[in-house]
Amino acid sequence: MSYLPHTDADREAMLAAIGVSSIDDLFAPIPAQLRAGKLDLPPGLCEAEVRTRLETLAARNQVCGSASFLGAGCYNHFVPAAVRALIGRAEFLTAYTPYQAEVSQGTLQHIFEFQTAVCELTGLEVANAGMYDAPSALAEGAFLALRHTRREKLVISAGVHPEARQVVATYASGPGFAMTEVGLDAISGRTRLPDPNQLAGTGALLAQQPNFFGVIEDLTPLAEVAHAAGAMLVVMQNPMTLGLLATPGSQGADVALGDVQVFGSPMSFGGPSAGYLACRQELLRQLPGRLVGQTLDLEGRLCYALTLQAREQHIRRAKATSNICSNQALNALAATVYLALLGPAGLRELGEVCVRRAHYLQAGLLGLPGVQSAYSGPFFHEFALRLPGNAAAFAEAMRARGVEPGVPLGRFDPAFADCLLVAVTEMNTPADLDTYIAAARDGLSGGA
Repeated sequence: MSYLPHTDADREAMLAAIGVSSIDDLFAPIPAQLRAGKLDLPPGLCEAEVRTRLETLAARNQVCGSASFLGAGCYNHFVPAAVRALIGRAEFLTAYTPYQAEVSQGTLQHIFEFQTAVCELTGLEVANAGMYDAPSALAEGAFLALRHTRREKLVISAGVHPEARQVVATYASGPGFAMTEVGLDAISGRTRLPDPNQLAGTGALLAQQPNFFGVIEDLTPLAEVAHAAGAMLVVMQNPMTLGLLATPGSQGADVALGDVQVFGSPMSFGGPSAGYLACRQELLRQLPGRLVGQTLDLEGRLCYALTLQAREQHIRRAKATSNICSNQALNALAATVYLALLGPAGLRELGEVCVRRAHYLQAGLLGLPGVQSAYSGPFFHEFALRLPGNAAAFAEAMRARGVEPGVPLGRFDPAFADCLLVAVTEMNTPADLDTYIAAARDGLSGGA
C-alpha cells in the first residue's frame, strides 16, 4: 500500500460519494467466482533482488535464431543496425502525436515518406499514416469498401489467415454486417472464383497474397469477378513479396493492406508492429486514421500537416470513417528506414534469396518418405506440408533436435492436424536448410 497515493480518508470519502460503505460492497455486483479474492503474494523485494529475479526469468526466453522456420504472419528477417540506431534518436523515440504541425515537421515528414513508400509498393495512389497491424487493417479496409459501395455484405477467402478472419468477423458483428466464406481449390490451394450469386449485394471480396498456406494467388480474376458484381477487391499482402510479385494495384485490387513487421521490426513475441493501408484515389475520403499531406507555408516553404482527418476524435462520430485513435509511428519509421537502406534492387534481391532457399528446403523435405505438399500452387517463401503423422508431435521432436520446424496447422483447424506451415527467410542459411532436412529424415524414421 506504500505506493498507492490515496489515504484511508481519501478512500472513505470516495466510497461515501458513490453510496457504498466498503471496497467489498463496491465489488459486490461482480460474481464471486470472477473475483480473485485475497492474493497470496510473496514479500516485496529490494531493487537488486528484483533485477536478479527478472534476469532469471529473461534467461528462460528462447531467441528466434537461424534454425527457426516459424511464420504464419510473423517472420524472422534481419534488421540492420542502422534501423535501430536511427529510430532510437531522441527526436524520433520521444516524438508525440503531431497535432501541432509547426513543431512536428520531422515526424510529419517521415510519416509522409512512409505513405509514399506504401503507395510505391502497392501500386495504389493513396496511403494513410499506418494502422495497428494487418488484421485490424483488413477489417478497416473491408469497412472502407462497404462505406463506398453502400452495401452490408462481405465475402472472405478461406486463404486469409484464420486469426485475421476472426478479427474481421468481430468488427462485422457490431453493425451486423453479413460475412460468408469462399473456399480454396483442393489441388492448387488458390481461392476459388466466387459464384456470382454469392457476390450479389457484396461490398468487398477479401483475399490474402500469398495466402495463409503460402500459395500465390492470381488476383486479376478475383478482381474481375468482384467488380462485375459491383464489389471491391481488398487484398492483405506480405509486403516482403513486393520486390518480386506484381503489385496488388496492377492486378485490380481497390484496397491493399498488410503488416510492415517484415521491414525492420523483430518478431518480439508477436509485436508491436504496424499495419499499412492504401487505396485508389477515388476512395481517399474513406481512408481511416491519419493522413499526412504535403503543402507550402505562407513563405512558400515545403511543409507537412495532418489533413482530411475523418477520425472519431476530430469529427462527429456518425460521420467518422473509423474510431482508430493512433498509428504505430515508430514501427512505421523503422519500415521507412529499412526500405530506404535496401532500395528497390535490394528488396528484389532479398526476395530472391528467400524464394530460392524456400524451394530448396521444400524439395529436400518432399524427398522424405510420406511427406507431401499440401497444395500444388506456386509459393514465395512459405509452404504447407502434409506429414505422415501428427504435425504437432513432429514439431516437438524437431525442437529436441534443435530445429523449430514451423507452425503445426492443427491449432487452427483439426482437419489440418497432419499439416505443417514452413517459412524460410534470409536468416536461414544453406547449412540450416540441410540441418532441417537431416533432422526431419531422422525424426520421421523414428531415430533417437
